[in-house]
Amino acid sequence: MTAERSIDQVKDASTHLKVPAEERGICLGPDGAVAYVTRVIRMIQGRWKLPILFRLYADPSMRALQLLRDIPGISQKMLTQHLRELEKDCLVERIDYNESPPRVDYRLSRWGRELMPVLIEARRFAAAHPAEPTR
Repeated sequence: MTAERSIDQVKDASTHLKVPAEERGICLGPDGAVAYVTRVIRMIQGRWKLPILFRLYADPSMRALQLLRDIPGISQKMLTQHLRELEKDCLVERIDYNESPPRVDYRLSRWGRELMPVLIEARRFAAAHPAEPTR
């Protein structure tokens, strides 16, 4: 095989070379799709974040104790940690009623509600594609 032919094969296999040059910035670079999708994945990564988001999607507002009961296996520490991270990333809102005894509810923020159709579509994609693809 000649070096020239192997270079052509690499070019054919490189999908980013098939994107017109004027549109590559959409995919690559600091303001490209990769950077934005990576940021979203970071926001939802963690063993318990998706169960929390889906649970809050099912009910408009919940107390931490109810989330703890409804998500099997999660500890109080992990629930608190993930709720704080989701709040920091503006996906969840914490509502403190300033009552005694303390009453705090959690709900999806506007951004959290906008993200849910994407997560539901990711679920549909995963359900339609086998975990172990056959070749």
